[in-house]
Amino acid sequence: MLQTRILPSAANAHQSPLLIKRLLLSGSRYEKTREIVYRDKLRYSYVTFNERVARLANVLTEAGVKAGDTVAVMDWDSHRYLECMFAVPMLGAVLHTINIRLSPEQILYTMNHADDRFVLVNSDFLALYQGIAAQLTTVEKTLLLTDAEDKSADLPNLIGEYESLLASASPSYDFADFDENSVATTFYTTGTTGNPKGVFFTHRQLVLHTLSMATAIGSLDSIRLLGNDDVYMPITPMFHVHAWGVPYVATMLGIKQVYPGRYEPDFLVHLIKTEKATFSHCVPTILQMVLNAPSAQGHDFDGMKVIIGGSALNRALYETAKARGIQLTTAYGMSETCPLISCGYLNEELRKGNEDECITYRIKAGIPVPLAEAAVMDDEGRLLPNDGESQGELVLRTPWLTQGYFREPQKSEELWTHGWLHTGDVATIDDMGFIEIRDRIKDVIKTGGEWISSLELEDLISRHPAVREVAVVGVPDPQWGERPFALLVTRDGQALDAKGVKEHLKPFIEQGHINKWAIPNQIALVTEIPKTSVGKLDKKRIRLDIAQWQEAGSAFLSTL
Repeated sequence: MLQTRILPSAANAHQSPLLIKRLLLSGSRYEKTREIVYRDKLRYSYVTFNERVARLANVLTEAGVKAGDTVAVMDWDSHRYLECMFAVPMLGAVLHTINIRLSPEQILYTMNHADDRFVLVNSDFLALYQGIAAQLTTVEKTLLLTDAEDKSADLPNLIGEYESLLASASPSYDFADFDENSVATTFYTTGTTGNPKGVFFTHRQLVLHTLSMATAIGSLDSIRLLGNDDVYMPITPMFHVHAWGVPYVATMLGIKQVYPGRYEPDFLVHLIKTEKATFSHCVPTILQMVLNAPSAQGHDFDGMKVIIGGSALNRALYETAKARGIQLTTAYGMSETCPLISCGYLNEELRKGNEDECITYRIKAGIPVPLAEAAVMDDEGRLLPNDGESQGELVLRTPWLTQGYFREPQKSEELWTHGWLHTGDVATIDDMGFIEIRDRIKDVIKTGGEWISSLELEDLISRHPAVREVAVVGVPDPQWGERPFALLVTRDGQALDAKGVKEHLKPFIEQGHINKWAIPNQIALVTEIPKTSVGKLDKKRIRLDIAQWQEAGSAFLSTL
């Protein structure tokens, strides 16, 4: 190990661990009167927010929560969730953000696996919770969250209702310092096989992630997305990677924050209009849902800025959003990465190019954010050159990557093979540092000795004017190994068949974007494409559905 010079500190010098409480103190320093808004039900200032975090800490301490305990939350996106994101880890406890869209069996597994001791439950999930309560092995007490006037509930070991308890608690709390490497949060990935896997993040990791994100989306001129005069409304569930970490950034900067509760497309549009939201983030399918909402028709979103992640951003959606007044920027990350790794940035050279060239780079996965390091690696663990052509698995290093899967030592070792975190994504990196995700390793289509990117096919097919949504997967073929199969949702009043898709793709073959084997010889026209619990295309479910349709000879299949 390199020998460096380390000088002694003064005996009384203050040691300042990187703790989440440092982020909380900044918001009210900058903008005391800025608001935290919950639906059309509640709004209060940053001063009140800090007091409520202290009140919640007192309630939890009185209930018996101690440092190291795991406190779980089952709620929609709300002011309560934001308060928990601070109060729980600031006590030295671990916040478990439960994915309420998992099956009851998976939720039960994650709660027992995480050793949840205290659970805050929204009244909307009472039936779900009551159905698994008898099988929970570590939970000691519950706390009710509700918007209803009735503050009672049939919950085992209920200590009371959230607002009532906060109202009677002290508005001050002396949060102690402790080791910055203490675990602050945990949640479970939505794996397509086996049980969900638990990832976890420390105070140090979350603070460094927050600082890097604030720099990347607030200081880089070509993607300047979030300053503290913006109005922030997440459309990414708070249970999913801390709503991508943006609530911590917004709170640190004293930004007005709007929390929509349960996602209802028309109500999301209503809040965007009435609260004048200027910044959000979501997966492509959620953005399409918002744009297609009846209340969004004819509305100019007038310069709203949205980060797209979770799934590839295709050109058609980028152009559709731009025509509606929304500037989209791609970002890349995953549950294991806290999540931000890269963001779409255009340097001076690229900004001098034409609009078509700029879009090409804006919809890539972007350039690594400050403190993040990315590379592509072959199957033997060799790093490949950043030439935009060499294709391998994207691997990562940053100070905020999960150090493993909770109680999964073998999978943790696999995740960190060769000292890099393995993403499972096939990618290239060019000489400017741009990451381009070609596909998930498990989703690359292998046909006739050729490798076809399902993401690239989805992008090209999405440019057909009749296509509203598309998913492409590989399906078994006795002659070619696999063949691409496309699921399409068409726009209202539009029609399309396999022959039409072929004609649409022919020019891209002639231009060298794809080869002739990439044309699907069979498509399915559907009204909805299956999604995962966080809004991504569920390609495992899609493959199963296709197999059943082919066996049954379904009428909505179109074949060349």
